[in-house]
Amino acid sequence: MGDVVVAVYDGVVLLDVAGPVQVLHGSGGYRIRLASVDGQPVRTDIGAPLGVDLALDEVEGPVGTLLVPGYPHPDGDRPAEPFLSRLPELARRARRVASVCTGALLLAEAGLLDGRRATTHWAACADLASGFPRVTVEPDAIYVRDGPVVTSAGVTAGIDLALALVEEDHGPDIARAVAKHMVVFLQRPGGQSQFSVRAAVATPRHPALRRLLDAIAAEPAAGHTLAAMAGRAAVSERHLTRLFRSELGLTPGQYVERIRVEAAQTLLETSAAGVDSIARDCGFGSDETMRRAFLQVLGTTPTAYRRRFRATSHTGP
Repeated sequence: MGDVVVAVYDGVVLLDVAGPVQVLHGSGGYRIRLASVDGQPVRTDIGAPLGVDLALDEVEGPVGTLLVPGYPHPDGDRPAEPFLSRLPELARRARRVASVCTGALLLAEAGLLDGRRATTHWAACADLASGFPRVTVEPDAIYVRDGPVVTSAGVTAGIDLALALVEEDHGPDIARAVAKHMVVFLQRPGGQSQFSVRAAVATPRHPALRRLLDAIAAEPAAGHTLAAMAGRAAVSERHLTRLFRSELGLTPGQYVERIRVEAAQTLLETSAAGVDSIARDCGFGSDETMRRAFLQVLGTTPTAYRRRFRATSHTGP
C-alpha cells in the first residue's frame, strides 16, 4: 500500500509531480520513487531538471499506487510511445492508478480509462471526451474515483487527489494534519465550474455551434430550450446534442445551466440584489431552481456562495 511510483517524462508539469509528492511525503506513510523510461533525469515543463530513482522497466513486484502526472495542454511536450507502452503493464501490478491533470489523457491513450468515469484539466475535458468516447468525462469534478483508477483535474487538484489517497490509506486525522500544515482545504469547496465556462471548453469547430455559444453567453436568461437552440443553429435537436457532447463534453442543457450559474455567481459577488431577483435575471425562473443548479454545479447554495466570496473579495471597512 505504501509504495508509490510516479511515472515522469520530459515536459512533465512540475507542480503535477511536486504537489502530490509533497502531500504523500508529509503523511510519512509512503515509499515514493520517481521513474522515467530510461532511468535518467527528466526536464520539467519549466525547464527545471527532475531527478529520478529508476527506470520504468526496473520497477519490480506489486505497486501500491502508480501516479501519472500531466503535460501542458494543448501544446506541451507529450511523452513518447515508449512511455505510454509501459503504462498498461505497470497498471496491472498496481493496487490503484492515479493521474493528475492531463495525465488522464495518457491513461486514456493507454486504454486504462475505457468504460470508466474520469476527469482532467477543464481545458482538456472536451479533448478527452471527443478523443476517447469509451470514457465518461465528468468535467466539473476535482477528482473522480472509478474502481482502482483515480483521475484529477488541473495542476493543484493533484493535491486534493493526494489528500484523498492519504485519507483512504491512513485515515482522516492524518490527512487533515497534512492539509493543515500545507494550508489547503482537506476537501475543497466547489468544482471546476468556479472557473469560466467559456474558457473551460475548447473552441468548437462547427461555426453554428460557436455562434450559438456566443448567443447563450450574451443572454443567459433567454429561452434556451433545446428546440430553440437547434433552430438557431439550423440543425436537428439530435444533431445539436451530438455536437455539444463531442465538442464540449456536455449536453446543451448542462452548458446553459453552467452559463446561467456563472452569470449568477458574478451578480452574487458584485451586486446587492436579492437571490430571487438574480435567479430571474439569469434565467432560472425561481430561487429554488437556482439553488438546485448551484448545488449540482458548485456543491454549495447561492446564499453560501455569496457569503463566502463577497466577504473574501471585499476590501472596504
